[in-house]
Parts: sequence; structure tokens; C-alpha cells
Amino acid sequence: MKICFATHNENKLREVKSLLGGFEIVGLNDIGQATEIPEDGLTLDENAFIKANFVSSKFGVNCFADDTGLEVESLNGAPGVFSARYAGEAKNNQENIDLLLQNLQGKSNRKAQFRTVICLIIGGKVKTFEGVVEGTIAESLSGDDGFGYDPVFVPDGYNCTFAEMSMQEKNAISHRGIAIKKLVEYLEVHT
Repeated sequence: MKICFATHNENKLREVKSLLGGFEIVGLNDIGQATEIPEDGLTLDENAFIKANFVSSKFGVNCFADDTGLEVESLNGAPGVFSARYAGEAKNNQENIDLLLQNLQGKSNRKAQFRTVICLIIGGKVKTFEGVVEGTIAESLSGDDGFGYDPVFVPDGYNCTFAEMSMQEKNAISHRGIAIKKLVEYLEVHT
């Protein structure tokens, strides 16, 4: 079965393809959607639905979309739904991390969680899945793999950042991995 993952992010697409082996996963570039889909929701749930609904309606394909936020306890849940644009519309990972570390200077509470919400629209039905991984924000960047905030996020129970893990290690415990596993379980039963 072919399902569109509503993303232009090749890192996310590669990560999801490795988790959804039994399905043909295509991205937005593959179906001819070259421009960004507006994400003007105020929650992760809203943004995931907006993207999935846009693609499903415009192209008539089964589709899922995700939205992920890094929620830092001492920053009242920020950057949250604005994680990708935390330091501005340019969506620059390094600038986002720099601003995060700057805003955490002097704070002893560095607890955080990554939360992913996936909205699936298949055969006209809408289903939502969520994955959460708790951890802390490191004092400085470490690791070369991953993307986004991975170089500063240390998941609970580990002494390394997501960026220091292989894709397989990260997928086994990550927020997106957890949400995707729920998506896979649903698809295996309902398709």
C-alpha cells in the first residue's frame, strides 16, 4: 500500500521509511507538492491534521502527517508547537539550539520532552497517534547524527544525546518511533 508522508524533510522521510517497511512511503516531493503546507495551528494536533487533510483533499491519497515539539519544563513548555521556528522563520537548527541554550542559562531544571503527534487520513477516516520521550537538555551540543534538537536532547536512562545514537537506536526509543509504532499497529490491523 502506498501512503504519503506529508513532509519535505528528507531526514524525517528516511527515518519513517526505516520504520514502515511493509508500506510504500512517499513524500511531498514525490507527489508534486513542492511548496510548504501552512502550519498555522496552535497545537501539534492541529498542525498534523492541517497537513494530512491538505494532502488527502488535494491529491486524493492516503496520507499521514506529523508535528513534533520539544517541550521544556522550565520554559513553560516552549518551544513546543513553534520548535522548528523557535529562532525565526528560517527554521535554522543551529539558531534554534543556540536560542534554547541561551534561554536555559542559569536554570537548574533542564527537564524536557519530545512529543510527536501523527494524524492519519486513510479511506476518509481520521486517526491520531502520539509518542512522547522524556529527557533533559544538555549544556552543550554533542553528536553528529540526527537533526533538529537531537544534539542537545539526552533521553532519560541514557548518557548520550539523540545525535550520538544510530538511527536504529534512536528509533527504538524516540517520540516519533513510538508514534510510528502505534501507526504501524493500526495499519496492520485495519488495511
